[in-house]
Amino acid sequence: MATEFAPGEANRGPITVCVMLATLMQSLDTTIANVALPHMQGSLSASQDQINWVLTSYIVAAAIATPLTGFLTGRFGLKRLFLVSVAGFTVASMLCGMAESVTQIVVFRVLQGLFGAALVPLSQTVLLNINPPARQGSAMAAWGMAVMAAPVLGPVLGGWLTEDYTWRYVFYINLPVGVLAFVGMSAFLPKAKRGSGAKLDWLGFTTLSVAIGALQILLDRGEELDWFGSPEIVIESLIAGSAFYLFLAHTFTAREPFLRPALFRDRNFTAGSLFVAIVGLTFYASLALQPPYLQDLMGYPVITAGYVMGPRGIGTMGAMVIVGKLIGRLDIRLLLGIGLAASAWAFYAMTGWTPDVSATEVVVVGLVQGVGLGFLFTPLSVVSLSTLSPQVRPEGAGFYNLSRNVGSSIGISIVGALLTRATQVNHADIVEHVTAVNRLFQSPGVARFWNPASAPGRAALDAAITQQAQVIAYIDDYKLLMLATLAVIPLLVVFKGGTGTAPAGAATVAEP
Repeated sequence: MATEFAPGEANRGPITVCVMLATLMQSLDTTIANVALPHMQGSLSASQDQINWVLTSYIVAAAIATPLTGFLTGRFGLKRLFLVSVAGFTVASMLCGMAESVTQIVVFRVLQGLFGAALVPLSQTVLLNINPPARQGSAMAAWGMAVMAAPVLGPVLGGWLTEDYTWRYVFYINLPVGVLAFVGMSAFLPKAKRGSGAKLDWLGFTTLSVAIGALQILLDRGEELDWFGSPEIVIESLIAGSAFYLFLAHTFTAREPFLRPALFRDRNFTAGSLFVAIVGLTFYASLALQPPYLQDLMGYPVITAGYVMGPRGIGTMGAMVIVGKLIGRLDIRLLLGIGLAASAWAFYAMTGWTPDVSATEVVVVGLVQGVGLGFLFTPLSVVSLSTLSPQVRPEGAGFYNLSRNVGSSIGISIVGALLTRATQVNHADIVEHVTAVNRLFQSPGVARFWNPASAPGRAALDAAITQQAQVIAYIDDYKLLMLATLAVIPLLVVFKGGTGTAPAGAATVAEP
């Protein structure tokens, strides 16, 4: 995207404020809804699998639409696209708050993702355009603080709004922010010229989008429909496989494909794209697991759940500040190793959790996990993109972001499906030991609460068994995330050594 207005712009201050408002609004929506999920589930009468669609639909839509940003900017102009994105995101947020069913909120979250996908790259472009080279570093640092504030503010703000008002205000809060950003940019952002030669490989983009969309629907609905025992799942798998095959065939034969195969000759980029997909998988999956664990199993009020999840974002912010000073001085593989170790330890600690775990331990483990994330995202973006030539780096950054988002949505779907399946299996295993000859139920203290001979006693006993089955299922999910984190350690050997230097646009892909 070319520079559209000269450095030294007279309205630099108001434009910067509006841009940061748009960025914060979009970044918040990746975390603010998590803590409200249990309340949404009850309000919308959704299953555990279905409520995860609220997260995955947004992520997938944003992943698919992000590569279109450059084309749309060249076609319609930066200001027009920015205003449409802000307005569309704001209206979609209002519709999410008004949703009365799972289907409605998923559709509106897709719209949120589609309109919000361009906000982050456009925000960075505007800030770079209105600042001279000497001020661009400080401008991007200020923008980065708005992005990093989202993981801290999201859970706390979401918990407060849900507790004191309703989960719907998690989305309604975007209305005043979006209106301010829209009005400010309408008034202060100069009208930009349209680009001249923006082109898009529509066949490549369409086939990749269909493949990703079909795969995500398959993963979201598989557990509910008994996987390949359902004709729908079979059809979705055929569509995903066929679309992906067409995308690959077109990519290797087209003159100017949507994704150039030459990118993957760079081993840093190839390993980094796989690395970030798994990091996205583990991190966002754990974010989806924790709110229901804290609220449903531990009985935390939603605002308390938000408070104990907030320190994770503080750890990420602090670690990213430290990492920013260490890049260029230490081998990036060492920084990545520290991040993986911290993340793996956090998941290991979670495998020992029970509903009796203290709030202090939840905070400490979340803080360590946040530190691990901070040591991963920025160094990983640097090592993955710094060896690409400047001509192909924007395309590489787009695919890198796509890998992170797809990994995140797949991770959320997988742990949700495994949680449901494992809870059912564990419940059946535990019930086998609840028999009439079990002497435990002859104890007066036990029979007082769990008497299999009475309806209230059976209901209480079933609730206790279900809770134990869920605890074991959560432990299994956390073990899986720990193993997935450890599995990427061998990729550190693939990366070329060195301290690394941040490429232009690295901040784009450093967004957690």
